[in-house]
Amino acid sequence: MIHLTELPLLRGTVEAWRRAGERIVLVPTMGALHRGHLALVDHARTLGDRVIVSIFVNPTQFGPNEDFSRYPRDEKTDLANLQSHDVDAVWIPSVETMYPHGFQTTIDVGDLAKHLCGPFRPGHFSGVATVVTKLVNQVSPDIAIFGEKDFQQLQIIRRVMEDLDIPVAIEGFPTVREHDGLALSSRNRYLSETERAIAPKLYETLQEIAAGARSGEPIDELILSAKDKIKKYGFTDIQYISINNEFNLDKTDKIESHERVFAAAVIGNTRLIDNLFI
Repeated sequence: MIHLTELPLLRGTVEAWRRAGERIVLVPTMGALHRGHLALVDHARTLGDRVIVSIFVNPTQFGPNEDFSRYPRDEKTDLANLQSHDVDAVWIPSVETMYPHGFQTTIDVGDLAKHLCGPFRPGHFSGVATVVTKLVNQVSPDIAIFGEKDFQQLQIIRRVMEDLDIPVAIEGFPTVREHDGLALSSRNRYLSETERAIAPKLYETLQEIAAGARSGEPIDELILSAKDKIKKYGFTDIQYISINNEFNLDKTDKIESHERVFAAAVIGNTRLIDNLFI
């Protein structure tokens, strides 16, 4: 596995793969890798000849009161895990490489950022879109893979790549879960033992909403009931529970063929998100 920290070396490595006619797959991450990330890596191996994983904790997608400084970082373990999963190269740029002195350009992602997490994390998706665009331009992959747990992010990235005519296929991968249904996340390590026992109730509640919606129960009543349950379980801040079209992310009260139920809620000091296709 090649360990790359300088942009000219990254580009030289990718250029050599291109000359050999090899298909390149990128897995962008912020490190603190878990089984979900490694499932993306394993899937990437089935899609191309070369797999490159980026590790970069992107400061521009964190708000002023969010957890950038304490976001989990464990580069040594990450590199060992990637080595054991046959990754060809890992790209670990510095903040200075990604955002050199005088950097000013960002991407406005439009209406897709106005839904769900957008109002609660102003500027977040602009930061995501900008850094992913930079990573894709740096690596020039044929495919980039993202997990469906961050479904709004996935759809925004698809939109950006299409709108800006960037020639990369964006592949989604199903959410990887613990045995009790909790969606894997690097932030799960923030949870106390008590909070960890409660956290799977978020997914359980989404399953109940989806089942009720499929059977024709009124969506407003399902959502209200779900919010009450989540509060009783111990979640302190329910930012949203909502059924939205999975393409344009508009909120809907009809179940047709492309709807998901989404949720974001806080337990202790940890913000959890999840979604489920209905």
